[in-house]
Amino acid sequence: MTHQPFRVLAVIPPMTQLNTPYPSTAYLTGFLRSRHIDAVQEDLALALVLHLLSKNGLAGLHDQATRLTKAQRSPAVRAFVHHYARYAATIEPAIAFLQGRDPSLAMRIAGRQFLPEGPRFAALDVYIDDDGGDPLAWAFGALGVQDRARHFATLYLNDLADVLRDAVDPRFEFVRYAESIAQSQASFDPLAQALAAPKNLIDDALHELTLAAIAKHQPSLVLLSTPFPGNVYGALRIAQTIKAHDPTIAIALGGGYVNTELRELTEPRLFDFVDYVTLDDGELPVLTLIEHLQGQRSAEDLVRCFVRQEDLVRYISAAAAEIAFADAGTPTWDGLPLDRYLSVLDMLNPMHRLWSDGRWNKLTVAHGCYWKKCTFCDTSLDYISRYEAIAAATLVDRIEAIIAETGQSGFHFVDEAAPPKALRALAEELLRRQVAISWWGNIRFEKSFTPELCQLLADSGCIAVSGGLEVASDRLLKLMQKGVSVEQVARVTNAFTEAGILVHAYLMYGFPTQTVQDTVDALEYVRQLFEAGCINSGFFHRFACTVHSPVGLHPEEFGVKLRPLPAGRFAKNDVAFIDPTGVDHATLGKALEKAIYNYMHGIGMDEDVRRWFSGKVPRSRVPHDFVERALAGNV
Repeated sequence: MTHQPFRVLAVIPPMTQLNTPYPSTAYLTGFLRSRHIDAVQEDLALALVLHLLSKNGLAGLHDQATRLTKAQRSPAVRAFVHHYARYAATIEPAIAFLQGRDPSLAMRIAGRQFLPEGPRFAALDVYIDDDGGDPLAWAFGALGVQDRARHFATLYLNDLADVLRDAVDPRFEFVRYAESIAQSQASFDPLAQALAAPKNLIDDALHELTLAAIAKHQPSLVLLSTPFPGNVYGALRIAQTIKAHDPTIAIALGGGYVNTELRELTEPRLFDFVDYVTLDDGELPVLTLIEHLQGQRSAEDLVRCFVRQEDLVRYISAAAAEIAFADAGTPTWDGLPLDRYLSVLDMLNPMHRLWSDGRWNKLTVAHGCYWKKCTFCDTSLDYISRYEAIAAATLVDRIEAIIAETGQSGFHFVDEAAPPKALRALAEELLRRQVAISWWGNIRFEKSFTPELCQLLADSGCIAVSGGLEVASDRLLKLMQKGVSVEQVARVTNAFTEAGILVHAYLMYGFPTQTVQDTVDALEYVRQLFEAGCINSGFFHRFACTVHSPVGLHPEEFGVKLRPLPAGRFAKNDVAFIDPTGVDHATLGKALEKAIYNYMHGIGMDEDVRRWFSGKVPRSRVPHDFVERALAGNV
């Protein structure tokens, strides 16, 4: 009998992104190979989408849809059933176009006679000119046929996602599958019930894809990376299939979701599906787990690992030196089908589209956050608190190795906030070696980003940055310990845009003690930043208090009182709080979302911000020329 070699299979479960692989498996695979461990990877999220969005996949969906009564069929389902023959004929050409394999199809798609159009296409009506002209000329101009076609093809896919949700699984989404049954769930019951339910069309497809991956790779250990709540259901369905097929295969669960939500895990039922749950950076826990499975290390010597022993969950973390960021190896995308990812175009805004359009090699400039003071952030956790930089030469060595492997020179630096000093060194090294790349990433809008540095970054290939303006209120920014002011943000963002770099602002509402007046003022600041061309896109998200943030750890310092967490043995992260201001942030949030969407499309910038709110709100206290004066140095 031949001895089966020890192999590790790292898996991206449904759902993450359509346009590029989530980097966790690339990081782990690269690290393990640097330690001479046989490691491979699979993106079952992409595989599932490509199966569902194929001619055979649509045949199964059609069969499911036609079983619904006419009264049960949503508008999306009715359109799909009515135009099924056209969907079946166009799905595979449309996918090939979005994968970049058949760009010549753009003319037919752009002409709007090729693809069937369901309810999602109604969104185009808002762009029609008063004179009935071309609805998207403002966005694409006369030459943007490829972009126009990609936007139409994306609406076509979104129609099909709606059909999958309405006819098969109400929890289905391309990027957040069944998110609600995992996010901040104190009880494992919702997941347990979902996993015990009969498999639907989507589950059956994932089951078959999992078995194919296991047959292909014959792993001894499977690593399930769950960065988000929307990966958990898919990950556990994958684990369920593996356990039923071959219970001798060890399964470990890790990733961002685990690191934030399962730090106090005591739920034994999770271990019906997985054998190990690891915390924080996966390199050291996985390395020690492999040594344990190979008989070189006892279970007592595991690191940052939950296991089940006699129906009780036990956390084991033996003392061990952390693996330095410089020693983590170069990520590898070997084994992932890089030519099969879909460049979709949901948002026409040129900055916002970067998240879904094009395949980016994801890389980290430094481990952790050099600032680590923001009071809304999980500053107590390792991925923020342990800051480690590496030499620019090492970083560019990794960049060159990745370009050589993938043939692609686009990079997304996924740091919480890339340090200005490290970015300067990176830019200088790229220019010194004459390495031509395009890159973008997340920063803090701090004063170190001078016009001179912004130009240097642009010269090195920087095309865009995103950063937190958050509440756009100096009082609240100080309470957040953000370390920036609105005036400073105006100057820094202007320095980037003057250098030809696109700027995205992360925005927040509902922070403790934020009033309606604060919110109106914040929107006026944002309006002026758009109007002045300082920012190109933005996104307002509702503040969520987490148990690992300074607000969650010391609520009294922020004028709020935490509500008791529900009893449970599973997830623990978001915590509700009582804010004495009593503001209806949900209603305000709808106005902010509407305003920012219009600003990103160049609409309504010269109007009073109060127009976006459904109820009566106070007039903004912000001087109408605040940003203009800030840029002139007169504030």
